[in-house]
Amino acid sequence: MHWLWVIIVGLVVGVIAKALTPGKEAMGFIITAILGIAGSFLSTYIGEKLGWWGETGFVHFLGSIGGAVVLLVIYHALFRRGATT
Repeated sequence: MHWLWVIIVGLVVGVIAKALTPGKEAMGFIITAILGIAGSFLSTYIGEKLGWWGETGFVHFLGSIGGAVVLLVIYHALFRRGATT
């Protein structure tokens, strides 16, 4: 049940991270949600293994937003439109 909650929160986190990330990338809701869920999973796993936070709480939510923002920034860097290779 814990991981189901991570997925649900990840959807919300993806939308919040998209609002916090600079740039006007034409990303759809699906990519934003996937990156939010992945950021939530990533921060949940790392934060709990390192003992930074428990399974629930406001700090855990902020960590999820941070993880999603990091993934969005990486996504923008890798898949920027008009980028030359």
